[in-house]
Amino acid sequence: MRITQLNKMNITLFTSNMKRHNYFINLLSKVSKKLYVVQENVTLNDNHQKKSILKKKYYNKLNIAQNKFFKNNSRVILKRNIKILSLKSGDLNNYSLKALSDFLKSDLYILFGCSYIKGKLLDFLIKKKGISLHMGLSPYYIGSDCNFWAIYDNNPHLVGATIHYLSKKNDSGPILYHAMSNIKTSVFEYSMSTTRSCLNSLAQKIKDKSIFKIKPSNQKRKEQIRYTTKDDFNEKIIGKFFKKKINLKSKDFDLKLLKNPYFLK
Repeated sequence: MRITQLNKMNITLFTSNMKRHNYFINLLSKVSKKLYVVQENVTLNDNHQKKSILKKKYYNKLNIAQNKFFKNNSRVILKRNIKILSLKSGDLNNYSLKALSDFLKSDLYILFGCSYIKGKLLDFLIKKKGISLHMGLSPYYIGSDCNFWAIYDNNPHLVGATIHYLSKKNDSGPILYHAMSNIKTSVFEYSMSTTRSCLNSLAQKIKDKSIFKIKPSNQKRKEQIRYTTKDDFNEKIIGKFFKKKINLKSKDFDLKLLKNPYFLK
């Protein structure tokens, strides 16, 4: 079915400014009547890359993979239907609902790569059934750097993204579906390709309205394998990671562990 401008909806996206985030902005602009973007700007000085030699090595490899999958989208293609509010990274929670009011009149709210939201803004977005994109497979891996940890644990079949409703608990809202990838040329490309799988699939499901027909499933916390924080991703762990002999095809996908999986091929 062809979606016309008349039946497109207004969308608000809370995101960052890396290539993958700009890629998603460009995707959503094609399936929305009006796209409101609250974009936190991350600079190299804000990033992990200067903290250690091993972290720099890891993020450099991840960035090469990002360039491969999102190489043509390093900048937002500005259109009349896009309105952007640019913020410094970490400043989002300093803005009141009133200050954000022009960006809080949409039909759909999406979070991808923004800082942790709390307070009245979180309450508002939960009430509006905001959708959060978690780069990790919930409920198995929750927190930070989840796909890294799935690979580290020799669980390549649990590398992916979770599209779920926002909730008070981080990464724990009812799941709509999982996005996966069959691209297993390297650990970094595998992880980054699941991000592309997530973004492409959600844009398509918004376009054909099927995202609103999915019955969400509550997460079962007893199935959790790891909950990780940024501090867990340290130089010692990264050193062990680089020494590991990782076989991305060592375990097949188990569809019983997945919710409505979408696969990037």
